[in-house]
Amino acid sequence: MKIDLNCDIGESFGAWTMGQDAGVLEHVSSANIACGFHAGDPETMRRTVALAARAGVAIGAHVSLPDLQGFGRREMRVSTDEVYAMTLYQIGALAGFVRAAGAALHHVKPHGALYTMAARDGALADAIACAVHDFDATMILVGLAGSELPRAGTRHGLAVAHEAFSDRNYESDGSLTPRREAGAVIQAIEQAVAQALALARGERIATRQGPRIAIRADTLCVHGDRTHAATFARRLRESLEQAGIAVAAPGALQSQVCRPLQD
Repeated sequence: MKIDLNCDIGESFGAWTMGQDAGVLEHVSSANIACGFHAGDPETMRRTVALAARAGVAIGAHVSLPDLQGFGRREMRVSTDEVYAMTLYQIGALAGFVRAAGAALHHVKPHGALYTMAARDGALADAIACAVHDFDATMILVGLAGSELPRAGTRHGLAVAHEAFSDRNYESDGSLTPRREAGAVIQAIEQAVAQALALARGERIATRQGPRIAIRADTLCVHGDRTHAATFARRLRESLEQAGIAVAAPGALQSQVCRPLQD
């Protein structure tokens, strides 16, 4: 068995520092770097790309709604054309730093509210998928497992990675428990590790409503902003490898022609 461990990093801004990026990068196989819309700035992006390149992990663009104050977690009314443009803009910004570092951009993963909106809205998901395709059709699109986003990626001929979460609780329909709800984030490391192992093995996991559900997991997210993120990432990787599950970034597929946007 094999699974990817991805982390959301590069979320510092100016003099304000968030996360344990260097420590987390020692234990993951993919990194999603903030592109300046919900977090990050040019120097943070440059520095984080360099860290990820030295660590030998796959580098991805963590694209978001333009919401620095709300950390990209507030929904906005945006058109498909706006989502296409902001996605393409952020990919291009990060790609400049990646190219300068002598590395390659491997994948794209939306952040926060944009991620959850695209998970349920096929039109927004299509806009993101089309922007990824138009920038580089060999890149991988990462989205919530079983949601509209990976379906859109497949429609546009992209390789997709269905993402699951070791440290988030789920609803019975397979969506993530909203962060506004108590217990949305699993704080106990051992409980999160146990859920990660179950997901990696294809076992059913508990939901907030009670029924156990199966979630496809090509990649597991490690939140860089959680308390003791580096310790959690190390414990998670050790547990997976001890269970005979290899940790490695997913490979890309050849693309097809992108369909035009429809707003």
